[in-house]
Amino acid sequence: MDKKEMNEEMQQLQRDSEEKNKEKTEQQGGDKTPKPRFNFTWLYVILIAGIVVMFFTRKESNVTKNIDYTHFKEYVEKGFASDIMISKSDLTLNMYIKPAHDREVFGNKNTTSAPRAVHVEIGSITLVEEYLNKQKEEGHFTGNIGYEQQEEFFWNLIINFAPILIIIGIWLFIFRRMGGGGMFGGAGGIFSVGKSKAQLIEGENGDKDKVTFKDVAGQTGAKQEVQEIVEFLKNPKKYTDLGGKIPKGALLVGPPGTGKTLLAKAVAGEAGVPFFSLSGSEFVEMFVGVGASRVRDLFQQAKAKAPCIVFIDEIDAIGRARSKSVSIGGNDERESTLNQLLTEMDGFGTNSGIIILAATNRAEILDKALLRAGRFDRQIHVDLPDLNERKEIFMVHLRPIKIDETVDLDMLARQTPGFSGADIANVCNEAALISARRNQEWVDRQSFLDAVDRIIGGLEKKTKLLTASEKRAIALHEAGHATISWFLEYANPLVKVTIVPRGQALGAAWYMPEERQITTKEEMLDEICATLGGRAAEELFIGRISSGAMNDLESVTKRAYGMIAYAGMGDKLPNLCYYSNEEQFTKPYSEHTAQIIDEEVRDLIAQQYARAKQVLLEHKEGHAELAQLLIDKEGILAEDVERIFGKRPFTSRTEEILALNDEEEKRRKAADGDTSDTKSEMEELIRQKAVDAIVAKAKKAEEEKNGNSEEKKEEEKNK
Repeated sequence: MDKKEMNEEMQQLQRDSEEKNKEKTEQQGGDKTPKPRFNFTWLYVILIAGIVVMFFTRKESNVTKNIDYTHFKEYVEKGFASDIMISKSDLTLNMYIKPAHDREVFGNKNTTSAPRAVHVEIGSITLVEEYLNKQKEEGHFTGNIGYEQQEEFFWNLIINFAPILIIIGIWLFIFRRMGGGGMFGGAGGIFSVGKSKAQLIEGENGDKDKVTFKDVAGQTGAKQEVQEIVEFLKNPKKYTDLGGKIPKGALLVGPPGTGKTLLAKAVAGEAGVPFFSLSGSEFVEMFVGVGASRVRDLFQQAKAKAPCIVFIDEIDAIGRARSKSVSIGGNDERESTLNQLLTEMDGFGTNSGIIILAATNRAEILDKALLRAGRFDRQIHVDLPDLNERKEIFMVHLRPIKIDETVDLDMLARQTPGFSGADIANVCNEAALISARRNQEWVDRQSFLDAVDRIIGGLEKKTKLLTASEKRAIALHEAGHATISWFLEYANPLVKVTIVPRGQALGAAWYMPEERQITTKEEMLDEICATLGGRAAEELFIGRISSGAMNDLESVTKRAYGMIAYAGMGDKLPNLCYYSNEEQFTKPYSEHTAQIIDEEVRDLIAQQYARAKQVLLEHKEGHAELAQLLIDKEGILAEDVERIFGKRPFTSRTEEILALNDEEEKRRKAADGDTSDTKSEMEELIRQKAVDAIVAKAKKAEEEKNGNSEEKKEEEKNK
C-alpha cells in the first residue's frame, strides 16, 4: 500500500508540473516550440571577413629597405633587379630583388616566399624609363616594368562598402522605428511587429500610481455603470443567480477632458483583474496586415489572462464607419483591422471573461456594427460636469494646493460653467503658479479668479497703450453691460468688469452664467438686451458708435435668428422650426419666409436696443459713476457695483439650486446618521486647510508684531 500511494503521489506531481508548463506556454502565446531568435552577429562577421579578404588579396610589396637613386642604379647595373613597380602618384618605385642577391642587398637571407623589395624616390618617370630601357639593351635588367596608382587602403574600403552600409543602415532604421526600438528578436523587433502593444496592469504593477473611484469626482451615473462591471468581476454569483450576464463591452462617450480615460484607470485600480490598456492608433501600422495581427494577438493574450478588461482609448482611430465605395490603400487596411476587431468581439468564437472598455469623443462616426448589442452593450455618456460636480472636482484638485480662507468653492464652481475636469485641473494649477509668481505663501481667491480669466480670455496686455478717449469709450461700453445686467431679472449676474486688454478684447465683463435646462423667451430677451448695453451706452453717452461692439452684435444676431427660425418664438411665424440636421445647400423655407424671418429678427433686436437705452437713461448717474471707477481702477468686482446700485433685487437660479442642495445634504446626513463619505471628507479637508491658513497668518502677524516691538525697544535702548 505504501509503494502504491507513493507512485500515485509521484504521478500526481508529474501531472501538476505538466499542467503548469502548459499554462506557461499558453500565456506566452500558445506556441509549444519557442521561436528562434535571430542573431545580429552575422553582420559583424561579414564586415570583418570582408576586411580580411581585401587585406590579404591586396598586392604585397614586402618593402624592407629605403635606398637612394645612386644605389638603385648600382643594383640595376649589377643585375640584382627582378621586377620594378613604378608609382605615378607619388613618384616612387619598388625594385624587387632576386632571391640570390638578398644577402648582398639586405645583409640576410629571405625567409619568406614573397620577393623582397627596396623603395626608391625618383625625380622623373621619363628619365627612369630611358635608363631602364638602356639597361635592358645592355642586358643588366631583364625583368618587367609595371605601373600603379597608389591609393589609401581604407579609403578604398569605405568606397567599396559604403553603398552596402547605407542600405543596411536604412533597413535597420525602418525596422527599429517599426518595432519600437528592438532589433530582430525579442519584444519590439521586426519578427514581433504583429504583436500587440497593449500595456498590462496586474499585481504589483497596478499598485504604482493606482487610481480609484475616490479620485473620480462627479460623473455619478457613469461611475455607477462602470462600478457595476467591477462588481460583476468581483462577485459574479450575485448576477448569475438571477440569470444575468456580464456586459461584453462598454463605450465611454463624451467631450474631451471629461474623465473618460480617468474612469478607465479607476476601473483598472478597482477591478483586481488583469487590465490591458492601449490606444486605437497603436493598431495602425505602415505594413499591410499588421493591424489585424495585433488585434488577434491582443485577444489571445486577454484569453490567457481571463477574466480581464481590455481598454481601447480613442477607438475612432480604427472604428470609423466603413465606406460603401471600394476602398484603396490605407483605408482598406483600417477596414481589415476593424473587421478583425468585430470578429474577435462577437464572432464565431467566444471570448468569455473578456470585457472591452473603449473611449471616444466622436461616437457619431463609429461603425454601426461596432455599436450593436453583443459588442458594446452599453454606451456610457460622460458629459461636462454640472455645478455640484464641478465643486466635487475642485475638492479633488485642491487637495495638494495650499489655499487660504478666502477661497470659496461654491463661487469657483459657479465661475467655471462649461469647464471639463481637465480645465478645472488647469485652473487649480494656474492659480498655484500665479500665487508663486507673486511670492505668496497661500493660494487665495484672487489667484483663482485670475487663473479663470487667464484661461478664458488669455494674457493681460498691459503694454497695449490707449488714449484717454479710447479708455473712456471702453469704460462706458463695459459699464453699459454691467448696468443693464444688474437690473434685468434673467440676465447673468455680474462678477467682474475690466478695461485691461486681454487677448483680442480691449475690455471684458465676466458673468456668473445660469446653467438652465430650458430657456424661456423672456430669459433670451434679457440676455440680448444686456448684450446690446455696450453699443447703447456708446450712442447715448459718447454720441458715436464704434467697432468695439462687433462681437456683441454677432452674438445677438445668431441668438435672434435661433429664436425666430428654430425655436418658433416669432410673432409672425409662431411654433415653426426650420432646422434640419441633414446637410443641404438650399434653405428649408421659401424666399418670402426668409424675408419674414429677417424682418422679425430686425424688429426683435430694435426693441431690445431701445429697451437697453431706456434702462441706461433711468440709471444714468450710477452708470457714469461706474464708468469713472473703471477708468480709475481698471477693474471692479460685483461688490463695487452693489455699492453703487444697491443689492441686486433678484435671486439667481444658481443660488436657488445651491440652497436646495444644502437642504438635501442636511436631510441625507440626518437620515444616514451623519455617516462620513468621500465628499464629507473632502469638505472637511478644505475647511481644515482654511483653518490652518488663518492660524498660520495670525501666528505670523503676532511674530512680526513682537519683532517690531523688540526692534523699537532696541532702538530706544541705543538712543
